[in-house]
Amino acid sequence: MLAPLIFVVMLMLPPPLQMSHLAWKVLACAFWMMIWWFTEAAPIPVTSLLPIILYPVLGIASVKSAAAPYANPVVYLFMGGFFIALAMEKSGLHRRIALNIVKRTGATANGIILGFMFSTGFISMWVSNTATTVMMLPIAASVVTLFEQNRQISKQQFGMFSLSLMLSVAYAANTGGMATLIGTPPNMVFAGFMQETYQVQIGFLQWMMVGFPMALLLLLITYWVLTRLMYPNKIGKIDTGSHEFIEEQLTALGKMSKAEKMVTAIFFLTAGGWILRPQIAAGIKILLPDADFSDTSVAMIGGLATFLLPLNLSKGAFLLHWEDAKKLPWGILLLFGGGLALADAMENAGIVEMIGNSIQAAQLPVLAILILLVAIMIYVGELMSNVALVTIFLPVVAGIAQGTGVNMLLFTIPITLASSAAFMLPMGTPPNAIVFSSGYITMPQMARAGMLLDTISVALTVVVTYTLVKWVFGV
Repeated sequence: MLAPLIFVVMLMLPPPLQMSHLAWKVLACAFWMMIWWFTEAAPIPVTSLLPIILYPVLGIASVKSAAAPYANPVVYLFMGGFFIALAMEKSGLHRRIALNIVKRTGATANGIILGFMFSTGFISMWVSNTATTVMMLPIAASVVTLFEQNRQISKQQFGMFSLSLMLSVAYAANTGGMATLIGTPPNMVFAGFMQETYQVQIGFLQWMMVGFPMALLLLLITYWVLTRLMYPNKIGKIDTGSHEFIEEQLTALGKMSKAEKMVTAIFFLTAGGWILRPQIAAGIKILLPDADFSDTSVAMIGGLATFLLPLNLSKGAFLLHWEDAKKLPWGILLLFGGGLALADAMENAGIVEMIGNSIQAAQLPVLAILILLVAIMIYVGELMSNVALVTIFLPVVAGIAQGTGVNMLLFTIPITLASSAAFMLPMGTPPNAIVFSSGYITMPQMARAGMLLDTISVALTVVVTYTLVKWVFGV
């Protein structure tokens, strides 16, 4: 009852300072949702549906507007990826991949985690962090299953390992996306904004000279925090029996089945579609000028293919049947929709713009402003889509830079990188939401590790970017 009580009390009080009544009502809703998300006082998907009830009642938005974020294209990007993941699981392909990864990534549990982090981070440099996480999650889940079957590992050790591995996939996807301009949508939003608004072209190599060191350092720090500080599994070396078990399991799988080969083809064609999407979209526009071919289109084509490609047409057997979709984590789709609904309300209420104006009016030293902007981006980014936040915040930050006489790259690049450093909540970034659907992570567990990593990210982003942006761009 605490959250609804705080909500009612906030609505009874007048808005502080110069905040509008609309912004105050949005914050009241945000506090209610955050408390329930953190404490899981109500099921997380149920909490995520609150905007559909609260917004129309409070006059924040109509029912139609409040419900629209739950049908956001990103939700369907998730859905398509989840269908492919289900097909991998049903065919057993994920188990084959997992066994080979465990066999090759080292003789220790932490070696496997580090191997997953480097693999995920590298893929995320070139493929969207969302698509990368969708690819890696079923493989990680299969590795977890293998460890669960090892009787020499205690329940506590298994819990720590599975938690660290799942978090490492999301966190590596977030950090890997920082390294290149195409790694995550906020980077592309930044490049487009600078080109269109200020005619400043950001070179691919220039960005990598800042983004890659930042991503690599944060990935290594994240590995240390997860495996040594927050959730040490203390499994150490995997004994000979485990290696023999893995070899036996691989042998038992035999040759790839027809279903595995078909799912592999869909997997790689979908991944190729994500990588080559701009070129494919340009080709489609030659024939269909009004066409819109997005990452969501690629995901849904791959997802629907799992229902449409027959294994045995005469028997009516397909890779997936609709009954298999019952396993889809529908709750996580509602969670992401609720996060987007909250983000839209914060944008429409002008909360982010108000924060920016307050910073500019404070007349702080340049380094203090940079620290504050990065901190705001990371912590507010836990509540909002990072793409939405960057889109809203970039013009504000550029205005602050101009108002203080600082080259805007010194502020805009750090806050763009910081937008990918939201580690604390499932709605912070799509990879967080995807791994949260695995069932191996609770909200408090993610929040505990994420709170520390968010704080570290503020310091690391400021130090690395303040140094490298000056050197690379000569500002």
